[in-house]
Amino acid sequence: MANSTATTIKPVLFVKNISREGPGIFEKVCIGKNQPYEIIDLTLLTSIPRINNYGAVVMLGGPASANDNSHVIRLAFQIVDEAIGLNLPFLGVCLGLQILVKATGGEVVKSVKKEIGFSDGDSGYYEVELTEEGKSDRLCDSVSEKFRVFHLHGETVILSPGTTLLGVGKECKNQFVRVGSYQYGIQGHIEITGEMLESWIAEDTMLRTANRPELLAGFEMIKDQMSLTGQQIFENFLHLAQQRVRDSNPR
Repeated sequence: MANSTATTIKPVLFVKNISREGPGIFEKVCIGKNQPYEIIDLTLLTSIPRINNYGAVVMLGGPASANDNSHVIRLAFQIVDEAIGLNLPFLGVCLGLQILVKATGGEVVKSVKKEIGFSDGDSGYYEVELTEEGKSDRLCDSVSEKFRVFHLHGETVILSPGTTLLGVGKECKNQFVRVGSYQYGIQGHIEITGEMLESWIAEDTMLRTANRPELLAGFEMIKDQMSLTGQQIFENFLHLAQQRVRDSNPR
């Protein structure tokens, strides 16, 4: 696990693009570390908060496309643009990754194959394999070189030249990226809990026709490993945010 430190940061801002997709494991880490945080739901807002009031930003997933011109997506891009302008630590998950990539010159396109659930049914569980750059990145400290994720997406990203690829998948290659020094995105869900999965199965159109017992069984098989991965990556993210504070305020 990332080393503990006395350095404190401003609250973490969790950004929901749809009400049902919350921070899950990430929130539990904040609670366990007494890290202040706030959660906003863009479907309920007319404008964004002052991003410089926060020490880090986490943008969660949702069924929309980063190519949409909806009110929610416009607000999401405003948040990403401000976070980048302030050089704030940023972590985008699923749709959050896609918005980050598009905001920094990449593209969001239809996937050759949709990735839904824990397994593609042919070659086993969905896994992310770290690249050489990923193995040495601060966000991946103490993270397994291969880790399993939950997927729920029909689009993927084409990276801009300035984006570093940290992790790859079998079908959708661009799974885990870094932009600059402090901005990251991951396509798979590493924050999901059992309660969240139940909610998504009931409400998400891509999951309503899926095999519910199979999804729940898949979660039971890998939940411990996936939880540890999500916890480790998010602890590393908080540590990185703390390091940024120290670097900005040298003794």
